Amino acid sequence: MKFISTRGQTEPHSFSEAVRIGLAPDKGLFVPEVLPDLSSEMLSWEGLSYPDTCYEFFKRFATDIPTDELKTLISGAYSRFDHSEHAPLVKLSDGLFVQELFHGPTLAFKDFALQLLGSLYERQVAQSGETINVLGATSGDTGAAAINGLLGKSGVNIFILYPDGRVAPLQERQMACLEQDNVFPLAITGSFDDAQAALKDTFGDETFSRKVRLSAVNSINLARILAQCVYYIYAWLKLPVERRAGATFVVPTGNFGNVLSGYLASRMGMQVAGFRVATNRNDILHRFFSAGDYSVCAVRPSHAPSMDIQVASNFERFIYFSLGRDPAATRRAMEDFKRNGAVSLTDLAPGVSMSSTRMDDAEIESVISKVYEKHNYVVDPHTACAFKELDEFETTVVLATAHPAKFPEVVKDCVGSEPTHPSLEALKSKKIVKYPLSPDEASIKSFILSKQS
Repeated sequence: MKFISTRGQTEPHSFSEAVRIGLAPDKGLFVPEVLPDLSSEMLSWEGLSYPDTCYEFFKRFATDIPTDELKTLISGAYSRFDHSEHAPLVKLSDGLFVQELFHGPTLAFKDFALQLLGSLYERQVAQSGETINVLGATSGDTGAAAINGLLGKSGVNIFILYPDGRVAPLQERQMACLEQDNVFPLAITGSFDDAQAALKDTFGDETFSRKVRLSAVNSINLARILAQCVYYIYAWLKLPVERRAGATFVVPTGNFGNVLSGYLASRMGMQVAGFRVATNRNDILHRFFSAGDYSVCAVRPSHAPSMDIQVASNFERFIYFSLGRDPAATRRAMEDFKRNGAVSLTDLAPGVSMSSTRMDDAEIESVISKVYEKHNYVVDPHTACAFKELDEFETTVVLATAHPAKFPEVVKDCVGSEPTHPSLEALKSKKIVKYPLSPDEASIKSFILSKQS
């Protein structure tokens, strides 16, 4: 299978090439040339382990990797999860389920993609004999998961931009207390959107990218989106058969990558009622799905920092598919958005129901308390955003995106006790090592060059 750019001005790439490059040279995002129809095959995966489900899915896309090698890579990637099911489906009440996506090494859903991506990068270095420099930006969990996925991988340096003072303290510690020579947490002034813009500008310099062998770890990387498709299918197959077609997945999201993966799974044959995009008060996605308003506002820090985003980079893939895979129309839409900070999108045909909600900090606190009181279940502030207006759904699957122990202060105030986890407790006594940096292309390039041996 080949992969093409949403903007249509890049030649088709193999899976490994698309993963290595990350962002397409025309600044678009890689997508499969053809989305396969897996509707009948998915049903045969019921009862498989999570790694085996992942293998059955990925072998349709990673066609340039020998199948035995792919299976070994996937098995290794998911060997560090602390639950036998990896992504267990927990029933809270009749028709209400939670899929726990926080059993990986950094206690966040990003581990499902980034543990696998780390293995793919290691394979790339082994095959080419050349080191690579991985660059990403994070609003919280991506950075920690990316760094953890690359720990112990030879030939890889990793640079993660994050907004200084705007991520949770334990999220920062997961990035900046690891004492590894190849890890560089870059604390920038400004917001995540500032970091993301600078990252895209840096990747846009093809000469520099080739010179330092730059690769993207953000959710713009194709492998991350495909890896996240798997847990939707896994959860769907765990549901009672009679509930599958009527299920709505409710997804806390800021950068749109998480819900996009479910959307793509539905386009490949996972029959569901639809998707609900759950946002915090940084609600550009809610404003779009509820009122057609996709325009940038100022980012406001919140209890759910990983969703403090106003430019959802993966939304471009959704636009591309909803515009009938028209690269010229996608290009025009993204150029309008970059020029005006807003875009009018009136002719989209998503192909599946997409709704949305927003939640401010006071509501988040209230929901954490109520879910605990009603279900004796503790959710983190991001997952809390999903528990709104659920009565209208026949069957609901909420994606629990992070362990509540990552946000102990907020959760303690709501449930009366502080959630903990051994891996986080071990970080509290360690020294934070971070590198202050301005969020601009020149500063990023200069820092990366300074760390080349």
